[in-house]
This record gives sequence, structure tokens and C-alpha cells, in this order.
Amino acid sequence: MTNSAGLPVFKNEAFTDFSLPVNQALMEAALRKVKAELGRDYPLRIGAERIMTGDKIVSVNPGNISEVVGRVSKASLGLAEQAMQEALNSFEAWKRVPAAERAGYVFKAAQLMRERKHEFSALMIVEAGKNWAEADADTAEAIDFMEFYGREMIRLSLTNEHQPLTKIEGEDNRLAYIPLGVGIVIPPWNFPLAICAGMTTAAIVCGNTVVLKPSSLTPVIAHKFVALMEEAGLPSGVINFVPGSGAEIGDFLTKHPKTRFISFTGSKEIGLRIHALASHTADGQKWMKRVIAEMGGKDGIVVDETANVEQAAKAIVASAFGFQGQKCSAGSRAIIVEAVYDKVVQLVKEETEKLSVGLPELNCPAGPVSDRQAYDKIMDYIEIGRREGRLLTGGDKAEGNGYYIQPTVFVDVDSKSRIMQEEIFGPVLAIGRAKDYKEAIAMYNDTEFGLTGSFFSQDEAHIHYALDEMFCGNLYINRKCTGALVGVHPFGGFNMSGTDSKAGGYDYLLLFTQAKLTSRKT
Repeated sequence: MTNSAGLPVFKNEAFTDFSLPVNQALMEAALRKVKAELGRDYPLRIGAERIMTGDKIVSVNPGNISEVVGRVSKASLGLAEQAMQEALNSFEAWKRVPAAERAGYVFKAAQLMRERKHEFSALMIVEAGKNWAEADADTAEAIDFMEFYGREMIRLSLTNEHQPLTKIEGEDNRLAYIPLGVGIVIPPWNFPLAICAGMTTAAIVCGNTVVLKPSSLTPVIAHKFVALMEEAGLPSGVINFVPGSGAEIGDFLTKHPKTRFISFTGSKEIGLRIHALASHTADGQKWMKRVIAEMGGKDGIVVDETANVEQAAKAIVASAFGFQGQKCSAGSRAIIVEAVYDKVVQLVKEETEKLSVGLPELNCPAGPVSDRQAYDKIMDYIEIGRREGRLLTGGDKAEGNGYYIQPTVFVDVDSKSRIMQEEIFGPVLAIGRAKDYKEAIAMYNDTEFGLTGSFFSQDEAHIHYALDEMFCGNLYINRKCTGALVGVHPFGGFNMSGTDSKAGGYDYLLLFTQAKLTSRKT
């Protein structure tokens, strides 16, 4: 089956079944290959140049801090300016490349990644601390983003395909979506391939060029992605790779007068800083800079008295502790009506205590958090939780030569407490009690964020109320609040969760384009 552009209909990349011995063997082989390449030096990539600098970002395996994953060259302000000039020069040619041809590079890269899927996943296991399933899902999502955005750009390029215009006699009117210019892409460390690939390819497939500043925690994965795009034939200068300090390189590029847009995924604090810096007009700037931001969440699951409590408990634990709670969609709150509160709490305790903590390479259900700074912050929040609620399980560091923390649950937590209000970004779950489903939903809404949420119920009236009243960008009924699929669950949130940019959705590419209307007398 093909779509209106003659392309095969988009289909999500399948997840790997690691219960099969053949797939286990493939992942083990990929891990051996990745481990054999640890400790290498990686250059900046500015246009056709590969630049090694003396100053390096040292990437360390968070699950085994004795291992250096790689040393990635760090850009100076001068090199950041060089990257901007290269992107500006390349934009003049790239914007004229037909949309289908631009998409072709992205499709080629998706195919190459598909052929080396386990290798990319293995690198994330080592550099980001993901277990096999989480890493595999990340790689699958990266492939999905490239396939989806390539198709979308071709569709948008068809005359009046996206937004048919009203016809009038004597005129030929057309609406075209043209690129913006040079964008700064700042992806996060927690989805170091999927979001990096998605943000970058969305920008370039629209005809923009980019300066990519990856997270300093996962720069080797980002380098591997950029090298893959080059292998796919992407012209030099379309993506320029400049790892560096956010406070130095990030601010400089955000404030640059030639920056047309900033695409960012990360914390609320940095997102707001980018928004503030981008709002100021620099000398020589001709436009208002566009900011596309996904900033985080304090997501939660609400359970009413009619819910299937076993399913709800499993979803709460999966949402709270998948990838150690290091997802902006992580369900770090659960709000349960008092009629089933004790039962759900007991089931959550039992499910949480099934999670063994250990080395991601061994595919342990729970692994390390990202680095020492995150570890210390999470342990501080656990101490706060001891004062704000009752510790149900966990609450301490876990064994291992890395940043390991026990999955931790606090119960009887007030909705105004810090662990119910602030994004912890770690394996900490707070559970609160409500008298009924309406109070539970009011408690859920009592946050500055609005990214994901779930509602568990078997009462249709309650479900309809939740659909109307729960305020978030992605609301799920009777399932976990993590795991958005490209093309299925366009992803982005309200309030301090960002600009509701809906990554993986059919209007996402409009953020990287501007609509030009042409009208011609006939």
C-alpha cells in the first residue's frame, strides 16, 4: 500500500524479541564490537573538516565508571562560529534541493541504521545505561522518526496537498512550505539517538541546515549518528557537529543573529533560559527566532475504585522505573482513590521489589542513573521524601561500580509536597490518596507541568470526565504513561512541559518551515 506521494505507507519499526536465542546472540555480538572500540577520540565535524581539539568531553559508562566510552573533541567559541558560517553557506544550496531528494538521504540513513540496529543499541547500553529493551526501543524510534519525517516532507511539498486552497476564477494560488534557515539542535542525553535523530532530520528534511550540539553525557552516540548521515551521502555542511558547554557554546549559538530557530529537548530550567535568550534581538538579526522546546514533566497515573488494580499497579511501576525514571514522560506520581489505595500500594510494592538493579550489559531491569550530579540530586530527593511521606520500599544506593539507586516508593504523600511537585528524573515514585476520582484528577492537575498522564477506570462516565479534565499533552486510558510511538502518539506537552510541539505528528514539520503563498493571474 502506498500513500499520496507514492511511498509505502509508514509502519513502525518492530521491537526486537530478546527472548529468542538468536536475538540474544546478535546483541551480545554487538556489545563485544562496541566494547572493542571504547576509549577512542572523536572529532568535531564542521563542513568537510574533521577537527580534533585538545579539550575533550570524556564520556564514561554510568554503569561501570571505570570505562571510558570515548573522548569527544570540544568546540570553542571560534569553532562554533565556524560551524555557523558553514551552515549558512550550505543552506544556500541545500534549500534548493528538491524535497524528495532531501528525504532520500534520510531514508538511506534509516536503512543503514536498520541494518546495524543492535550496534546502535549496544552503544546506548554502554554510554547511556539503558537495558536491552530500552535501547532497542530508542533505536527503533530513531528509524521511525526518519521514515516518518521523510514521508511528511514529500507530502508537504506536493502542491496544496497539506492545505487545499479555495479556488477562484482567474488565479492560480499555491501554498508552499519553505525552510527557515540555520537551526541550533540541542538534544537530550536520555534518548540520545531517537530524539537526536528526530530533531535533526526533521530540520534538514525541510531544507534547513543545522548546528548540532549534543549532550555532553552521550556525545559518542550523537557522533555515530552524524557519521551515519554522512555515509548516507548527505552533503557536507548540512549537519555540523559541535559538542561543547551549554553555558558557553549553547548560549552563544542561541544568541547568534544568524540563528533562525532553536530545537531543544531537556530540562525546564534550560528551556526557559533558551526561550529568554532567543527573545532578544541581536544586531543584524532580521527575524523573531523560533523556539521548539520539550522541557519535562511531573507525570502521573490516576487510579479509581473501578480500575483493574493489577494492571494499574504494573503500569505504575513500568512508568515510574522504566530507564530508572529518566524520561520526561515517566510516571513519578500515582494518585489512587481511597477505596483501592491499600490494595494498589501493596501491589506496587510487590512489583517494584521484583526489579533487580545491575549492569545494563547484563540486561538487568534497572540500571544506573546518568552521572554523579544526577545521583547526588536523586539521593537528596530521597531524603526529602523521608520527611514528606512514608518510605514503602527502596530508599538507598544499590551495589555496583556505577550510579546505582534502588527503585524507591513513598506513600501517603501530600499533593503539595516537593516530591509530588518537582521533577526528580530518577527512580523515585510518590503515591498520594484521594477521596474520589474527581479529587484525584484535581490533584493530578495540580502541577506546573502537563506532559503525560494515565487514568485507570472501567467506568465510562469517569473516563469521559478524565478525557475532558486531565490537562496534559498525552493522556492514556488504562495503560502506562510512557512509550509514545511515532505517528501513533504525537508527543509534546502543555505549560512548563514545553511548546506542545508534537514530535512524531503530522504537524511537526510545520515548525521547521514557513508558509509562502503565491498567487498568479491566469
